[in-house]
Amino acid sequence: MQVPAFAIVGRYAVAGIEFQPACDQHRGIVTLERTSKLLHVADHSRNRAGMTYIYPVVSRRAGGVSIGVNLNPNNACNWRCIYCQVPDLKRGTAPVIDLAKLETELRTFLQEILHGDFMQKQVPPEARRVNDIALSGNGEPTSAREFEQVVELIGRVQGDYDLPGNLKLVLITNGSLIDRRGVQAGLRRMAELNGEVWFKLDSVTREGRQLINNTRMSLKRMRENLQMAARLCPTWLQTCVFGIDNAEPSEAELVAYINFVGEYLRQGGLLKGVLLYGLARPSLQPEAPRLTNLSQARMDEFSTRIRALGLTVKVNP
Repeated sequence: MQVPAFAIVGRYAVAGIEFQPACDQHRGIVTLERTSKLLHVADHSRNRAGMTYIYPVVSRRAGGVSIGVNLNPNNACNWRCIYCQVPDLKRGTAPVIDLAKLETELRTFLQEILHGDFMQKQVPPEARRVNDIALSGNGEPTSAREFEQVVELIGRVQGDYDLPGNLKLVLITNGSLIDRRGVQAGLRRMAELNGEVWFKLDSVTREGRQLINNTRMSLKRMRENLQMAARLCPTWLQTCVFGIDNAEPSEAELVAYINFVGEYLRQGGLLKGVLLYGLARPSLQPEAPRLTNLSQARMDEFSTRIRALGLTVKVNP
């Protein structure tokens, strides 16, 4: 499929590769000159692409290349999770989004993925497929006032490229702003674009959420937002489990989680399943020295208890 011509100005570095983009206005083709650096699951740097909004990663949960869309380049989030890998994280919301720049960057990177040798030179053989475009980044993406417009933009750009039919559009969110009209409109559009929501649920106890996520959001509101998200777009829970101060999550914490999810399902709540994961990359928060990974056996034990509720569970220690 021929891509509409568009202007690109300046130099980029996609996946650690420095580029001088050149656009053929007649054919709509971008060419990029570069030197290589291999991507790895342990490196989710938002700066690897040298762009403001677009960054590539090899995602262990996605199982391939994920094209990240960072709507929080100011490193601002309304939560402060103690396992977060964002440097200089601060409280706040997304800045004004330059939609024209976002579109240019997304087109530039898609061009390299599809028509360059990015996969061969930058991606391990087992991960050489484009799995998704993920709204994630350095803060809560739904805090961007332009969220609905961003989703529409991505859908429009996807239509101009010969992308895999099963390509997903993923929103990785703490779920705190699902009640916004613009966010809900964006989720409806995402559902039309083979979208999925990955809704953070690390703890269902007030103490756990305050300790892990530094949020005072009530469990009632969390449940309501989860219900709204799942009604609008297919939704997974994403749950990070780890040790703090050499102590594993308490039995009371695990039971509370199982009871919450079980009751949610019994009341007719929709879920695709649970993404259960550990600490693949080091935290950049002050609590980092206190955090430890759980063993594979402990992760498997917890996942078995979740599966007993009738849910699919994907485990990434």
